[in-house]
Amino acid sequence: MEEKVLQNKKNGMIVLVVTSLLYLAAVAGCIFGGMMVSDGYSPALLVVSIIWLCIGWIPYCGLRILKPQEALVMTLFGNYTGTLKNEGFYFVNPFSSSVNPAASTHLHQSGDVDNGSGTKSALALAFGGSKTELDLSGKKISLKIMTLNNNRQKINDCLGNPVEIGIAVMWRVVDTAKAVFNVDNYKEYLSLQCDTALRNIVRIYPYDVAPNVDTTGDGIADEGSLRGSSEVVAARIRDEIQKRVEEAGLEVIEARITYLAYAPEIAAVMLQRQQASAVIDARKMIVDGAVGMVEMALERLNQNGVVELDEERKAAMVSNLLVVLCGDRAPQPVVNSGSLY
Repeated sequence: MEEKVLQNKKNGMIVLVVTSLLYLAAVAGCIFGGMMVSDGYSPALLVVSIIWLCIGWIPYCGLRILKPQEALVMTLFGNYTGTLKNEGFYFVNPFSSSVNPAASTHLHQSGDVDNGSGTKSALALAFGGSKTELDLSGKKISLKIMTLNNNRQKINDCLGNPVEIGIAVMWRVVDTAKAVFNVDNYKEYLSLQCDTALRNIVRIYPYDVAPNVDTTGDGIADEGSLRGSSEVVAARIRDEIQKRVEEAGLEVIEARITYLAYAPEIAAVMLQRQQASAVIDARKMIVDGAVGMVEMALERLNQNGVVELDEERKAAMVSNLLVVLCGDRAPQPVVNSGSLY
């Protein structure tokens, strides 16, 4: 299905003025025609005026008003006739109908409002037709950039750990014909494809950096992770969604991760694991620093000849220094007031 944009239909104001003038002329014709019939003249003027008063409202049903970044997909007796895509006041075939299967679909996204709760225009109230401008507002397709914020999902990462993740997808309609006719409901289709693409990409990555994990598919282990490579993950999610919605006439502009955390059932355990890893790393740094300080102390004592220590005394000194430097609490010193030996 190829989109066909109707460019030469911006004559709504002319049709509105001409139709209104003909209505006024028909009212005048009824008055003068009635007077002529009472005087014995032909009733032709009266008949024509009455007929126009009965059917003259039909051209009003072909009036369409579009604001910037709006579109209407028009069909006539089941055939696709074209799309009104630029702002303006249009006149189309009064028997044409607008199609938008996603008009009543409300997702967690921008642009979804209750079109049926708005107030009708004077034109709609005057003629009461379901095809007047405001009644068709729900059939309009927005061409603006919209943001879809899908619900958070619980997905297992590549290590089998359940994580909760949510994404925001910026998208817009670029081909109205494909969006309306190629899929049943393009909003629901987009939401479903976002969920599927998210699951496919998240299963490739670990939550945090893990050894021997290949996230790029080149057979070489790397340091990719959901937490540390969020930009790369979001780009891959965006590309995956775009491939799936191409046939629906949609363009995915950007995808962003809005929420990322371990699932509640393992969050406490993973927090303890992270804390333990941080403690181990800190201890390693403390021990490395303490050993270096002990080596420096023994070397300085030996160079300056302050005191000569045998191996046993050196071991005792090293032990005491390590206890002082590596302990969690301030040490309580014991002062030796007697002889060293």
